[in-house]
Amino acid sequence: MAEVLFYHLERARLETVLPELLEKSLQRGWKAVVRAGAAETVAWLDEKLWTFRDDSFLPHSADPDPKTAARQPIWITTGADRPNTAEILFVVDGARLDMGEIPDFARCVLIFDGADEAAIGAARALWKDIRGAGHAATYWRQGDAGRWEKQA
Repeated sequence: MAEVLFYHLERARLETVLPELLEKSLQRGWKAVVRAGAAETVAWLDEKLWTFRDDSFLPHSADPDPKTAARQPIWITTGADRPNTAEILFVVDGARLDMGEIPDFARCVLIFDGADEAAIGAARALWKDIRGAGHAATYWRQGDAGRWEKQA
């Protein structure tokens, strides 16, 4: 059964949190899909992941060429495509997570903006649906020291 993690952004920004989580995923040997809510976010993430840290980059692609996409450890998209057979799905920028796709992954991670009431409401509704369907779900929030703390 897939594990679903909710990350509530209050102190940190997506461009800081997502690369760290992607890096940890790659260290586990997992391939990842990042699903964004808009094509502009895909382009922005495509640029950010190459330059997120001076001494490192995260190998990825948003190129729709199936040959290129299948080889990528990180695939960035607005759709439900998974050409790299990823084990982990990151859902950002208001993109949707379909309940039926959760079992296709070892882990699904929803990262939502704590300053956006609509995003908070959507995350709460999804939490309720996921728990109601019997999936394991955890909720993470940044503490005062900046570390992620499991809240539920």
